[in-house]
Amino acid sequence: MSLHAITVLGHDRPGIIAETTGKLAGLGLNLEDSTMTLLRGHFAMMLICAGSASGREIESALAPLTGDGTLTVTVREVPQEHAWATDGTSWVLTVHGGDRPGIVSSIVGEVARVGGNITDLTTRLSGDLYLLIAEIDLPAATDVAAVEAAIQAVAASLGVGATLRPAEADDL
Repeated sequence: MSLHAITVLGHDRPGIIAETTGKLAGLGLNLEDSTMTLLRGHFAMMLICAGSASGREIESALAPLTGDGTLTVTVREVPQEHAWATDGTSWVLTVHGGDRPGIVSSIVGEVARVGGNITDLTTRLSGDLYLLIAEIDLPAATDVAAVEAAIQAVAASLGVGATLRPAEADDL
């Protein structure tokens, strides 16, 4: 049994997810983790699949997806790793405001500064309005009020708003 990381990137069209996952299921692969999204009309999908198929078999099965040149597929074997439970706390960080360079790096830099881990991050641009939503884990001993104040200060310097709230089980 091995794990493979598979990415599918390219121009969006209906059926990409169904075709990809159907071919993987046909190889007997179990889809263990995935994320799929549209980025400005481009489809992006990352999967972690477990099974006995080799990387070459997976690449061969997915090759028809790349036939017209609009999609790129990569397959890479990854080591088995146990996802350890964190002793910290889960939070949802939201940032919104006028678009400008440096929003993501500046805001998430404050999370990294205290040893926080970003477990999911999504950004969207709609006209001039920029939105960032991140799920983060903060170490148990973190002074959350201080982190929130640091995020607020950075957000103010960028001219955007930011909120940090505890994640509810339904959020994750």
